[in-house]
Amino acid sequence: MKKYIINNANLVNEGQIYEASVCINNGLIERIEKNSLSLHGYEIIDADGLFLLPGMIDDQVHFREPGLIHKGTIYSESKAAIAGGITSYMEMPNTLPAAVNLPLLEDKYALAAQSSLANFSFYLGATPENLEELLKVNSTTVCGIKIFMGSSTGNLLVDDEYVLENIFSQVQILIAAHCESDPIIRKNQQEFIMQYGDKLDAQYHHLIRSAEACYKSSSFAVALAKKHKTRLHILHISTAHELDLFDNHIPLKDKKITAEACVHHLWYCNDDYAQKGNFIKWNPAIKTIQDRDALLKAVLDNKIDVIATDHAPHTFQEKSKTYIEAPSGGPLVQHALVALLELYHQNKISLPKIVEKTSHAVADLFGIEKRGYIREGYFADLVLVDLNQPWEVRKENILYQCGWSPFEGTSFHSKIRNTFVNGHLVYNQGFFNEEQKGQRLRFNKQS
Repeated sequence: MKKYIINNANLVNEGQIYEASVCINNGLIERIEKNSLSLHGYEIIDADGLFLLPGMIDDQVHFREPGLIHKGTIYSESKAAIAGGITSYMEMPNTLPAAVNLPLLEDKYALAAQSSLANFSFYLGATPENLEELLKVNSTTVCGIKIFMGSSTGNLLVDDEYVLENIFSQVQILIAAHCESDPIIRKNQQEFIMQYGDKLDAQYHHLIRSAEACYKSSSFAVALAKKHKTRLHILHISTAHELDLFDNHIPLKDKKITAEACVHHLWYCNDDYAQKGNFIKWNPAIKTIQDRDALLKAVLDNKIDVIATDHAPHTFQEKSKTYIEAPSGGPLVQHALVALLELYHQNKISLPKIVEKTSHAVADLFGIEKRGYIREGYFADLVLVDLNQPWEVRKENILYQCGWSPFEGTSFHSKIRNTFVNGHLVYNQGFFNEEQKGQRLRFNKQS
């Protein structure tokens, strides 16, 4: 492997911003020095004026392989993630076949080992019948168990209270939950169809998949977790009301119940449906501007512990269908970090807070070994960013296999310049070196 020195970068790390140089050797951060360095055998990268961040760790993506590869593959979506400064991800089980037993889960790990440019882990999916399989999970090699308590199909939907009691009372590994009440959503949808018929469109999505539907499911999950002392992580919080369920008076390391916000819920609000339509149709829905602002405040005051993407690509043709027929979800990994940096430029969030919520806290929450920080001896998962290089998202620079982005036409002030994964310079100013693949994440804390 090549050895690198990143000289004179502005490190954003552990609550501080300071100028330093970083030596990378054998995949690890070898040295961090305040002065510029020049050592034999090291390639020098001049980072004067640039900002060095630990790579973003995305705890919720849907990369669509196996079975849905017309939407995306592990290779295509990890490549887009790398260009966006995401160096590690955790992928969901709702592929075809769904990853609901250990052999199917290991098949996904094998695919990623061959094709993923970023580091990876995969959730095992819960079903109403696979409790024995859930209890077999090795907590040092698997990020967690995913429960769809709403918004899923087939055997991945788990909304029976008896089944949930059994899972929450017996499983020891982290449970990540999608929380929406399907009965409320079905009732709302039927009422809106009766009222609007063919005129029903995405502007009603946040009313159909309502704040009530989110809170009812989230509050039930939290009650179960408190009852059984389960390690619960609730994904993509979308409403102000749900924030009452979470605590910011204890440190993250002591929390049993944690929460995630997603970039699209921090960026868009229901006013944007008029322009974006189905292309910002997600589950849970993007809601009101009051919800959006409350979520950002919760990120800042630590009621929300991490920020992720819920990257979930569909083809342009699929998203162009009628509101009822169009699937929910969209691609985000290439543009998530620069969107958060745009919020920094708008004076809404600090650089250290962005790094905390996208790297440090994710590593701590999941117990990821030797990642998420710029520390000597840690893996060199690093992102070099120019905060003052404006660019516009256009079709020709979108890397998602689906070929579109809800951010198309958006101008960002910041640009990802370099991305290192395990010390390998995989992305360099628009060019990729794919000689080295990512690694399977390892975990040391799951309780």
